[in-house]
Amino acid sequence: MSISNLFRKKPISKILQQGGDGEHSGLNKVLTVKDLTFFGIAAILGAGSFSSLGSAVFNGGPGVVFLFIIVAIACAFTAFCYSEFASRIPVAGSAYTYAYSSFGELFAWIIGWALIMEYSIGNIYVAYSWSDYFTSLLQQCGVDFPAYLSTSYMEASKAFHGNVQGEALTAWTTASEIGGLKIILDLPALLINLIITYLVYRGVKESKNFSNLMVWIKMFVVGLIIIVGGILIFKNDLFANWTPDNSVGIPSFMPNGFSGVMMAVSGVFFAYIGFDAVSVMAEESKNPQRDLPRGMIYSLVICTIVYILLTLVLTGAANYKAFEGIGDPLAFIFEKENFDLPWMHFLVAICAVVAMTSVMLVFQMGQPRIWMTMSRDGLMPKRFSKIHSKFKTPSYSTLVTGLVVGVPIIFTDKTFVLDFTSIGTLFAFVLVCGGVLLIPRREKEAGKFHLPYVNAKFVFPGLVAVAIFLILTFVPGFFVETFDFSGDKIAKNLPMVVFLVLISVMMVLSFTKNLSLIPLLGLISCCYLLTGMAVSNWMWFGVWLTIGLIFYFIYGYKNSKLN
Repeated sequence: MSISNLFRKKPISKILQQGGDGEHSGLNKVLTVKDLTFFGIAAILGAGSFSSLGSAVFNGGPGVVFLFIIVAIACAFTAFCYSEFASRIPVAGSAYTYAYSSFGELFAWIIGWALIMEYSIGNIYVAYSWSDYFTSLLQQCGVDFPAYLSTSYMEASKAFHGNVQGEALTAWTTASEIGGLKIILDLPALLINLIITYLVYRGVKESKNFSNLMVWIKMFVVGLIIIVGGILIFKNDLFANWTPDNSVGIPSFMPNGFSGVMMAVSGVFFAYIGFDAVSVMAEESKNPQRDLPRGMIYSLVICTIVYILLTLVLTGAANYKAFEGIGDPLAFIFEKENFDLPWMHFLVAICAVVAMTSVMLVFQMGQPRIWMTMSRDGLMPKRFSKIHSKFKTPSYSTLVTGLVVGVPIIFTDKTFVLDFTSIGTLFAFVLVCGGVLLIPRREKEAGKFHLPYVNAKFVFPGLVAVAIFLILTFVPGFFVETFDFSGDKIAKNLPMVVFLVLISVMMVLSFTKNLSLIPLLGLISCCYLLTGMAVSNWMWFGVWLTIGLIFYFIYGYKNSKLN
């Protein structure tokens, strides 16, 4: 095995030949910039706002709004990098395809493997959240759904052994047994996965129309939540919830400090996962080199504004501590102990079901197209690139995706899936931004997106100097605490130490290589968000990557078309 072969790059001309109008044409080109923007909103505005937002508010307090802004900036830099690649390589495959042309085959495989965490594993969390809202909606309609058929086995087991009161414990105590094994499963989550898989299998046109309708519905209801919630906050003079320690200023806005805000990274970043799914639809776009970048950026801007307003409404409606363990935060603020608006509570539950259905739809469309592209390159079995003769979709990949999402629903739980998804997606974003730094600059072409070039030679070191000054001024003990490796602090502080080393290296490279500022800031901001991940996240991510590398060396390396 030659080491150099691990980093063999696929020429952009070959990628375009295979994925454009060449040997692998066959997908329907029906998507416009409006459709792509709606796909982005459909993917972003879902489980993050209707579920994980509650835990983010509990950890960070009202100040979590700053984390939304930080993550939005990181995602914006990354979106520009995705847009540059999408303009140059308008084919399916997303970050996998981009990494293949810039870093080489091994990194491309790692990215493709990591993206499974974003789309397939991420959809497991969305399916769980969908089930929670759906069963809640049934209860409001007078239909009691058995707890043991709407709870994951792992969640019920944890509740029993930890004696945690609630629906999960009820599921464990009321479930039937067969051979000593309790029959506990989340049936609504399994059923919605089956329905979405069928819809995606049938075709992108049908999926597009369904997705656009759901986006209109949830944007209307989210707008209503912001307006009604905002009016009630002003009417009832609830501004004290924004300063829960009864003082004024930034510290009171962040009652758990900035470290508490950073604890919400997984939940907040999960809220933004999905804008990059737009790039997967390249081969079904009418004008991908113009419309893909616009679709990503438009959807990101719209959803950032919505998230900031939603966070202010939530933290104004109730004390941040009230959101502990709340899986339906937007419905929660309209319950009796808060605003007491039953009709809004019912409407939010309906909207949540619609919103998370659209998220599952987009994610379930993204994963098969990545596998399809990897199969074209020989890194996965040939049947993964099979296009259905009638529906013009990657049929086999779609069915396998349905299994990859459906089977783990039986034995995982939401907390594990949330953390697992966020770290994999951030890792993919880091390599996309790094890939843009490696590809040569090009001349502007009419009708195509072009990433603006700003020389980072002096700007980036200057920004680092300003950041250090602000840290020393407002957080004087930061560096002392970061380099404290006593006891068990080494595991907690090591990611930040690695991040500081990375910044030092990139300062030198920006000065000597005249790096482009936007992808450099994208790389740095995403790496910073990775420092907020728990040690357990890194351990599971390492296990996942190891499994992927074993598969690559057993199958992908030998069967690669570049071999």
